[in-house]
Amino acid sequence: MITAKGIGKRFANGTEALRDLSFSVAEGEFVSLLGPSGCGKSTALRLVAGLLEPDAGHLRFPHDRPEIGFVFQEPTLMPWADALTNTRLPLDLKRVARGDGNARAAAALARVGLKGFERAFPRELSGGMKMRVSLARALAAQPKLLLLDEPFAALDEITRNALGDDLLRLWKEDGLTVLFVTHSVGESSYLSQRVLVMTPRPGRIAEDIALPFGRDSRLSPATIEAQRVISGALNTAMAA
Repeated sequence: MITAKGIGKRFANGTEALRDLSFSVAEGEFVSLLGPSGCGKSTALRLVAGLLEPDAGHLRFPHDRPEIGFVFQEPTLMPWADALTNTRLPLDLKRVARGDGNARAAAALARVGLKGFERAFPRELSGGMKMRVSLARALAAQPKLLLLDEPFAALDEITRNALGDDLLRLWKEDGLTVLFVTHSVGESSYLSQRVLVMTPRPGRIAEDIALPFGRDSRLSPATIEAQRVISGALNTAMAA
């Protein structure tokens, strides 16, 4: 689905965010980008989305860039619009007929547990519910590739775990390819099939860790072992 080779990115203020970043993501995989704050994880995600252009290297897809859903760290909802209208936004941009757009947006809200909240405004929703609207909005356009930029970082642990479980369910149901940015070892160890551990800025991939099956809970032996391996790789990357 994605092949990045030798990616470099420097911003106008002189900050070198990425240097020689190389990785691949196969169709249907759930892959996490893990690293310390400021290592270039979000920059890498925006390059994949086409929101930024690399200064060096190349980013390739099998054909054209696929339909992409993007979930930002903040819900980024329009405060004057209800949940249905916020969810329908990518369909409006595609000029989907209003009736069809409403039906698809309502179905997406139902899939993330917000059936009955279609007419609720952001000010009436909790932080977790706002993030569910953001996830529904990303799903409404039926993407092949779902990009998530630390979407659960600001949420309490109970809400974060519930949303993580819902994300796994949606990934499996839709056969999505997921690239998930996080700085949480626990989150990456439970959700991912692979974890790409990044170095401090300028970011590059220090280690590509394939995780075993059998991680059916956050406290299973396989998950705990995955946390140990990922933590070790992250500590080594930080010291490099």
